[in-house]
Amino acid sequence: ERFAKDVRVFPKTIPMTIANLEDIKQLVRASGSQSANYIEANEAVSKKDFAFRVKVCRKEAKESGLFLRLLDTGDSEEVEDERRRLNDEAGQLTRIFGSIIRKSDGG
Repeated sequence: ERFAKDVRVFPKTIPMTIANLEDIKQLVRASGSQSANYIEANEAVSKKDFAFRVKVCRKEAKESGLFLRLLDTGDSEEVEDERRRLNDEAGQLTRIFGSIIRKSDGG
């Protein structure tokens, strides 16, 4: 959930180009979807449903990383550092979800 909140703050710091606006929309959706699907996974009624939801979380984490990498941060090194931090966090979440899938015998 913290990642999704951080992602919602980040766009306020970058140039509002047409491309950035579209990528921000996708990024916000993907980051929020991770949190929502993880909540659903924890409420799953079967192992199969749990594994499916966590796989969706992993996919959304990968997509978050993609849209973060596509964003133009302008000339600010500070903003670029925050983009890198968020991208690293998306990668960590991808690996965490992958590990959960492997341990739950769903992947």
